[in-house]
Amino acid sequence: MILVKFFRSSFIILILSVLLTSCFSRYLISEKQVREHYASKDIKPEIQIIKNDTLSLCVASVGADTLPMLLLIHGAPGSLWGYMNLMDDQDLQKHFHIVSVDRVGYGKSSLKLKKKRKYVTSIATQAKALLPVFDLNHSDQKVIVLGRSYGAPIAAKMVSLVPEKVKELIMVSPVIDPDKEKFYWFSKWGRNALIQLFLPGAFNTATAEKYSHSDELKKLLPVWQTLNVPTTVIQGGNDWIADPTNIDFAKKHIKSKKAQYIFLYNAGHMITYTHLDMIKEMLLRSQLFKEKISAIDLDKDN
Repeated sequence: MILVKFFRSSFIILILSVLLTSCFSRYLISEKQVREHYASKDIKPEIQIIKNDTLSLCVASVGADTLPMLLLIHGAPGSLWGYMNLMDDQDLQKHFHIVSVDRVGYGKSSLKLKKKRKYVTSIATQAKALLPVFDLNHSDQKVIVLGRSYGAPIAAKMVSLVPEKVKELIMVSPVIDPDKEKFYWFSKWGRNALIQLFLPGAFNTATAEKYSHSDELKKLLPVWQTLNVPTTVIQGGNDWIADPTNIDFAKKHIKSKKAQYIFLYNAGHMITYTHLDMIKEMLLRSQLFKEKISAIDLDKDN
């Protein structure tokens, strides 16, 4: 009887592990997939590891470092390779030093803390850890910072630490409202120690971030009041990960007159893929603040 219960439990754990992995497999890109993707491409990103006594940051960059930097910060789970379509774009390569970074706890990026913790869930700590990336650029021009999903509040915090170095902040599908954190049927299973043994490390890191995210976002509230760099918030109306009302939170709490908000009624979460042309146009033509945009529906005719 005990043996039957053991096998039954093991089977359930295995099934749950497979289901959990498949739920977010689209956001996890393997090294093999990266190799296959770039096998036939002439321009491949340069991989660098920024290291000191406590920090190890993995970054991929493309474009001359004498061009203005476009810094890309991924969500959870995710990796620097989640921005391959931006890094591969030949028009952007000609105009920007494109740098995509693995956040601490993802890929080959890690941070040693005084207090031993398995995961770095602090938004402030994540943001500070990314600051050395700025030193990779030699253009003497201010940086455009783009953060997606869980990467958006980290991008905002980082910008608040060095506003003098930043030209623009773009938050795509941001998860920034502490009262709108979404949990799913599988969320609690992702915290099970046995199940975590069978899950990708990025998934476990993302789960740890999720369960502390609301509290971390509350700590971030003062940042929105003082954010004074040009800021754009882009949100999809059919986003199942970031509640669409996150854009309302942004409108309420970002006091800067240099902020604009774009609502794509029929867009989902992966706007950097589905609306690449729109984001490219913003970056290349510097149209972000030539006119105030309160909402835009680019999908209604589709």
